Amino acid sequence: MALRDAQTVEDYLQALPEDRRELFERVRALVDRHLPEGYEETIVYGMIGWVVPLSRYPDTYNGAPLAILSLGAQKRHNALYMQGPYIDPEVDGKLRKAYREAGKKLDMGKSCLRFQRWDQLVPEAIGEVVAALPPQRFIELNEQVRSAARPTRPGRR
Repeated sequence: MALRDAQTVEDYLQALPEDRRELFERVRALVDRHLPEGYEETIVYGMIGWVVPLSRYPDTYNGAPLAILSLGAQKRHNALYMQGPYIDPEVDGKLRKAYREAGKKLDMGKSCLRFQRWDQLVPEAIGEVVAALPPQRFIELNEQVRSAARPTRPGRR
């Protein structure tokens, strides 16, 4: 089975090579220890994801649950997609500072933390990022971003 075909988290993990599976299970346990109550684990965008369920927040731009985190196996690396640093500059700053202080290279795009091994991560900092946004705060930040991105048309209120 290809990873993108996985329907459940267990299917996704079983499709990984054993060395990656062990790493994913370790990262997943880290996320689970720090994740605020109210998120659900599922498959989202072909990866393991943690989302605000549609039963709590159905008004998403694409009709899919609002994803706070995703964990995916890419061809040359693993990726932890974290919306916290992307949507909240304070969370981003704390993560970057923690990596500097730990003397580790932060290989990150806007929300994608790339890594190949556990020792490339700063688990305490990732735990803080995961814990930083309870679902209600994440929803509020998303609504702010969405309303700021909506163009106002003349004659409309």
